[in-house]
Amino acid sequence: MTSPLIGPSELAALEGAALLDVRWRLGGPPQREAYAEGHIPGAAFCDLNADLAAPAGEGGRHPLPSAEAFTASMRRLGVDGSRPVVVYDDADATAAARAWWALRYFGHEDVRVLDGGFRAWQEAGLPVTKDVPEVTGDFTARPGGMPVLSAQEAGALASTGVLLDARAGERYRGEVEPIDPVAGHVPGAVSAPPRRTSAPTAASSIRPRCAPASPRSARSRTCGWAPTAGQA
Repeated sequence: MTSPLIGPSELAALEGAALLDVRWRLGGPPQREAYAEGHIPGAAFCDLNADLAAPAGEGGRHPLPSAEAFTASMRRLGVDGSRPVVVYDDADATAAARAWWALRYFGHEDVRVLDGGFRAWQEAGLPVTKDVPEVTGDFTARPGGMPVLSAQEAGALASTGVLLDARAGERYRGEVEPIDPVAGHVPGAVSAPPRRTSAPTAASSIRPRCAPASPRSARSRTCGWAPTAGQA
């Protein structure tokens, strides 16, 4: 199985990939200004709120977009169905994970996350540009490439399998809640917050908590739905 991660040097040598800059901040606007100040050459800016989610409503704060809307967004951002896609955010893959998951859900089979994000790219001394690429793509979204759960199914899963809450630990514990009306977590969910480090560190810290304790939980591992949930 191909790793979902790609290192800065490997990305620098990769030809023909579509690049998506998905920098984003919880409770704030997507980081379009940061993109304008400098980004990886060839990367298009992907607005998490507009391109990777439908408007907030009964489906939650970041529900899945329709296949038609996702197709239009990805084509505008230069995504093709026949060439690889690399997504990145600042460093910890919380926003990039949403792009990775959404692309996989809608049928793209070759998507990777930049290990360590834009910060790792800069630390490697690789080039940065302010130029905005002119891109277009031919991707067609086909839903169903990844499993999804309803809120009711997620609540039931917490008692029959493993439900991971990928938000920050203080939000899981109900100590802080900057955007949602109710603090706390789904009863029975396990806290698996992203680490403010590179993606491999975060992934390795979560993996032991995902290990099945029984055949039942092995069949039903999943994670909570949020922009960060794809990282778990």
